Amino acid sequence: MKKPIEKIFRRPEQPGMVGDGFRVYNYFPSGYKIQRRVSPFLLLDFNAEYVFPPSEKIKGVDVHPHKGFETVTIAYKGSVAHHDSTGNSGTIGPGDVQWMTAGAGILHKEYHEESFSRSGGAFEMIQLWVNLPKKDKLTRPRYQAITSDQMGKYVLPEEKGLVNVIAGVFNGVKGPASTFTPINLFDLHLKNGASVATSIPESHNTLMLVINGKVIVNDAEASLHSFVLFKNEGEEIIIEAKEESVILLLSGEPIDEPIAQYGPFVMNTQQEIIDAIHEFQDGRFGILS
Repeated sequence: MKKPIEKIFRRPEQPGMVGDGFRVYNYFPSGYKIQRRVSPFLLLDFNAEYVFPPSEKIKGVDVHPHKGFETVTIAYKGSVAHHDSTGNSGTIGPGDVQWMTAGAGILHKEYHEESFSRSGGAFEMIQLWVNLPKKDKLTRPRYQAITSDQMGKYVLPEEKGLVNVIAGVFNGVKGPASTFTPINLFDLHLKNGASVATSIPESHNTLMLVINGKVIVNDAEASLHSFVLFKNEGEEIIIEAKEESVILLLSGEPIDEPIAQYGPFVMNTQQEIIDAIHEFQDGRFGILS
């Protein structure tokens, strides 16, 4: 049975700036406020393609804390560097993913990679926030650097397209990302006229973003930058590209626990939020300049 579509959302009208380096459209929570419908995902910011002019000043987001969840940055165009207070650092370019588990608490900063900043150019990125279950919220911070060539590759017949499997399993092809709860994260690149089908568990909350192009998904049209929310019924998803298209398909087993959130802290109770603020103020997330 095909997975029915609950709603298709257009791109939010106005982008907002995160720091001075990320010009993003926020699809949720502001686009869809019922957190349990998108759990375990907490936030989706889409930096649709935007040309940044050359700059000697490195643009980005300065030092900030996180606790209780994960950030997943997917690069399509441009290049992003990052540092954190555990000593991790790295750079991702087109096709790469930065998966950071904040866990018990971390300081982080992310910014345009230096050579990209100086030359300028097209920039296109997605950042997801992924919740952690209560039992894992105090896990030790970690970082997964996933390059394009490390991902699982599902190649469509007649070379009509490619699916980069970041997390979970797509038609038998497994992705490299390690997750705390069951999650699928698929990066689809389809040529005009290509069609692909896959199955996602009925219990998963399932979402799709059309990054480029236009597709028919389960008999409904999803145009450029549309965001699709599926019902928790059926399993089959069929996507047909009406032009060359790039799609992010994601799903996850909901985390059925209370959520308490204050900015970059996501816990289960307000007292835990207060504790996180005190830990940050006391310097217990480490040092990062």
